[in-house]
Amino acid sequence: VQLQAFGGGLVQAGGSLRLSCAASGRTFGRYMGWFRQAPGKEREFVAAIRWSGGWRYYADSVKGRFTISRENSNNTVFLQMNSLKLSDTAVYYCATAGVISSAQSDYEYWGQGTLVTVSS
Repeated sequence: VQLQAFGGGLVQAGGSLRLSCAASGRTFGRYMGWFRQAPGKEREFVAAIRWSGGWRYYADSVKGRFTISRENSNNTVFLQMNSLKLSDTAVYYCATAGVISSAQSDYEYWGQGTLVTVSS
């Protein structure tokens, strides 16, 4: 499976941004996740979705502000980010796992990161 994340950029606090992750290869039955790494911090889980639908999971820090979704026809997963905060500034990565998980170690394939910068 190959993943390509894009859509990052500079946005003001309170604004919105949508990230996309295009997947190629076998995605059926898999789980797609978004992670992020802020400057000087460890990479952390953001959100995950089952590719076939019906299950989504969010980190507490983004719950109610971020929405993960997928478009099967284009093999693309999205992360809609609203009410962005300065603390959301990070490099965002998409990844895929064969099991339900928020643990990075369970995600076998990773896309390159896309930088999101939230300014005041």
